[in-house]
Amino acid sequence: MGSVGAKDVPVLMSPDGKRIDGRRADELRPLAITAGALKQADGSAFVEWGANKVMAAVYGPREVHPRHLQQNNKAIVQCRYNMAAFSVDERKRPGLDRRSQEISKVIAEAFESVIFVEEFPRTSIDVYIEVLQANAGTRCAGLVAASVALADAGIPMVDLVPAVAVGKVADSIVLDLKKEEDNYGSADLPMALVPQSGRLVLLQMEGHMTRDELHRALDLGVAGCRKIYDVMRQALLDKYRADGPAPGVAA
Repeated sequence: MGSVGAKDVPVLMSPDGKRIDGRRADELRPLAITAGALKQADGSAFVEWGANKVMAAVYGPREVHPRHLQQNNKAIVQCRYNMAAFSVDERKRPGLDRRSQEISKVIAEAFESVIFVEEFPRTSIDVYIEVLQANAGTRCAGLVAASVALADAGIPMVDLVPAVAVGKVADSIVLDLKKEEDNYGSADLPMALVPQSGRLVLLQMEGHMTRDELHRALDLGVAGCRKIYDVMRQALLDKYRADGPAPGVAA
């Protein structure tokens, strides 16, 4: 990001504690999730989160390609996270850039720790995440979409994995950054966890926080993830209400 003059920085926090879009510090953007949005995939989900629109599709367990990646004692999880060239206002070259490759890797590692991969040796579970419209927090939206898609595909997991970004904006710790807060804030902390145990499966940070701010950010993120988890479960229940509990998630 290039240098920005002070006059170009928007007012991110009002004197009464309201953010640029009117939310409180602990408030999420509107979140809607549709499970089973793609009929050809083994599992899928569409997430609308603020101005983000993200589609995830899951295929497998199936034969591993390329074959040399095959593991004799477990499945491998392969993830492809991609931002469509039209998903942002700025000019973006089509295809996977370095950032997309890094996000693909951390999302795959997060799911490897919650999927019962030992049940499917010598196979691959392939996760595709396509960001159709972006407004900050796309890796978290993609992870949420992929988690619901995995459950929709019947992939056995410890639990669903909610994710959210917490940040430091105008010296305040806030939940679920939008684009302006992400661009002009002081720190960004994407995180994902297993709600029942509180185990973090993804935690990254850009920027700087004090130790006290980091503790407050983690507490705020955990609370936000629990709210997101309820929306994820409801999306699966809406699809599978007639068939009982959603597949792929241990009781």
